[in-house]
Amino acid sequence: MVCAAVLFALMGACVKLASAQYGAGEIVLYRSLVGLALMAAVLRWRRIGLGTQVPAMHFWRSLSGTTSLCLWFYAIGGLPLATAMTLNYMSSVWIALFLIGGAVLIGPARGGADSGIDGRLVAAVMAGFAGVALVLRPTLEQDQLWHGVMGLLSGLLAATAYLQVTALGRAGEPGERIVFYFSAAGVVAGAGLTALSDAPSTHDLRGAALLLTIGLLATTAQWMMTRAYASGATLGIAALQYLGIVFGSVLGVWLFDDPVTTMSLAGMALIIGAGVAATQLRGRTPAPTVAPTET
Repeated sequence: MVCAAVLFALMGACVKLASAQYGAGEIVLYRSLVGLALMAAVLRWRRIGLGTQVPAMHFWRSLSGTTSLCLWFYAIGGLPLATAMTLNYMSSVWIALFLIGGAVLIGPARGGADSGIDGRLVAAVMAGFAGVALVLRPTLEQDQLWHGVMGLLSGLLAATAYLQVTALGRAGEPGERIVFYFSAAGVVAGAGLTALSDAPSTHDLRGAALLLTIGLLATTAQWMMTRAYASGATLGIAALQYLGIVFGSVLGVWLFDDPVTTMSLAGMALIIGAGVAATQLRGRTPAPTVAPTET
């Protein structure tokens, strides 16, 4: 997960550089094409078939993950790198919010002590959203607000994708197959968005090198992250994932002269703390005894 966080931060920097020449749909398309080719080769090398017993789970994981990816690449193009990564990495806070909502819905039906909502989890969610307010208000200009909303939505969809990756791992699906279908969905989505754009961008050596680098970094990081989440060590993995914000912040200041304010740093610290706390509190909640497909 630490290696994946470094690679995702480097990928984010390359996406921001490529955004000056390519639209988000084109970046998703070429990133996914590289990933599809790499995963096809790995599947063949490891003699893993494409057949799966849980196609619906792959579909929903690919749909949520690809939509999140498109929105994140769009947000990176218009936001400071650290801000875009922070909003995307709110997944643990969103998952905690899902748990609270679930407890509210099923609590009256179940009754008993297990139906209560952990106040510490509520506090973690509130702290996370307070961090978002601090990050967005001091660092976004008026014309960046829409990119900020898209970055926030990308984090929400990323949370559902991570839950689905964990479920696929418990269902016995190899990480290579999960990433392959995710890349295939990205090719379809990227091609569709590119077709809807006014005109495809022209390529040069710098642009082609950036697109290839994005694909290699993203696929390797996605593979590492998928294997990490599928291993079952969810608590430590989710906490280590927040190192990506630190790496992204350093790269943003170094490469793009991104502004650093006291309020934005405080907001990032709140989101990281809330995410780690929510992850730890989730781990103390007894897991429901359901089949992987139901999860």
